[in-house]
Amino acid sequence: MTEKDQLREELNEKLVEFFDRFTSWESSVIESGNMKISDAHAIEILGHHGRMNMKELAGRLGITTGTTTIAVDRLERGGFARRVRAEHDRRSYIIELTEDGALAYEEHHRHHLNLAGEIASILGEDETRAFIEILHKINEHI
Repeated sequence: MTEKDQLREELNEKLVEFFDRFTSWESSVIESGNMKISDAHAIEILGHHGRMNMKELAGRLGITTGTTTIAVDRLERGGFARRVRAEHDRRSYIIELTEDGALAYEEHHRHHLNLAGEIASILGEDETRAFIEILHKINEHI
């Protein structure tokens, strides 16, 4: 195995470990509120970017419109989101958060900010800035 292969293997192990820990943390936060992770992600997108149509929401979530429809159905049943007719195209719907959805977004976002604060306290200011730049670079390419 070359040094480059070993480096790639170590990076893979650290990514998998980070993903598992992050998923476990997020599950513990979300499950305490009796919500599915995919629903919380949809709320996070709608809360952060505002109302949008199903296709745009699916694109931002990285899932199919069919899967997004199922998530939005659950959010509507739970009182977190609603479909409203698009003003420019009466055949399509816009998804928006309800008041309860906005509150759920604020709570979930607060948990994320607390985690970011914990990570920043571990890294310090310079490493946090470097970590942000690295994440930005990665997010542009995947």
